[in-house]
Amino acid sequence: MAEAEKLVFMVTHGPSHPEHATIPFVMAAAALASDVQVVLGFQAEGVELVKKGVAETVAAPEFPPLAKLLDDVRQLGGLLLVCGPCVKNRGIAADDLVDGAEIVAAGRFIAEITSATNSLVY
Repeated sequence: MAEAEKLVFMVTHGPSHPEHATIPFVMAAAALASDVQVVLGFQAEGVELVKKGVAETVAAPEFPPLAKLLDDVRQLGGLLLVCGPCVKNRGIAADDLVDGAEIVAAGRFIAEITSATNSLVY
């Protein structure tokens, strides 16, 4: 049996760049709907997107609202991994994050990326 495909999307843009922040969620939802495993990794300003209430404030023209995309990704089984130093630097605690978001260290990102079919950075 062939190994399942897996994509890792590293999200580095936050709410101040709605289009850049939204596109990886669109791609992730499309991949999940195509039975591809998905990991969304949030680093730098991207960690702001998984703070409770933030996705509801982000909308890019011609794209679905970020809150809907985030819900779709979670419902379809996408993993949400959040950079530990990045959230600490911004004073964000685990309780401040949306359900399903997991704070991780660099080693976890490396493990996910090296086991993926491909990785993309947004």
